[in-house]
Amino acid sequence: MPEIMSAAQAVGLIRNGTNLHVNGFHQIGTPEDLIDELITQHKQDLTIINNDAGSEKDGVGRLIYAGLVKKLICTWCGLNPKVPELVEQGKMELELNPQGTFVERIRAAGYGLGGVLTPTGLGTVVEEGGLGVRVNLNGSDWLYHTPLKADVCLLEAYAADDAGNLVFRRTQRSFGPVMATAADLVIASVVTPIVPRGAIDPDQVMVPGVLVDILVQQERRTA
Repeated sequence: MPEIMSAAQAVGLIRNGTNLHVNGFHQIGTPEDLIDELITQHKQDLTIINNDAGSEKDGVGRLIYAGLVKKLICTWCGLNPKVPELVEQGKMELELNPQGTFVERIRAAGYGLGGVLTPTGLGTVVEEGGLGVRVNLNGSDWLYHTPLKADVCLLEAYAADDAGNLVFRRTQRSFGPVMATAADLVIASVVTPIVPRGAIDPDQVMVPGVLVDILVQQERRTA
């Protein structure tokens, strides 16, 4: 059974230097209330694993602008000009993954696999930068990538019951289901009121409660 906590209590469990899976596709599905608390509590030296790095005013981009991120692992960061600036200054590390490789590395961690083999990136900066290691199997070349696990996963769900079963809404879903399998601690911020177990149709569940450790009930925001 997951615990129900405030955002402040949940983020209070996160230590400096933590590796974080943070859901979101162009900020949709990113739990902004938990990002607020990471900034308020000044959690620093974070490694952020996120699709696109957010922007100055949204998503994990706010952590980057606050100077709290030591390393960013993502697939694209074109909406966040702070990223190349910090990398050039030596203030933040950046690791760019092809998007399919990114999600498969997370899945490998969640499913107990030894890594990912893919031809994507052969002979490109992905290989030249040392992200993948070239191997030859059965006469074909592949890049091997290690699994991508995190200490903590932060995600936003549209609905949840008190057993931790989660439902996402449209793009909010994105990387949430696979990230929830690949972290030691999963914290879900829930948009709608948390309901009793049994109130959600089992066929609608997108992340089973067995994977979820903490539920946070989002507070309604005023404009």
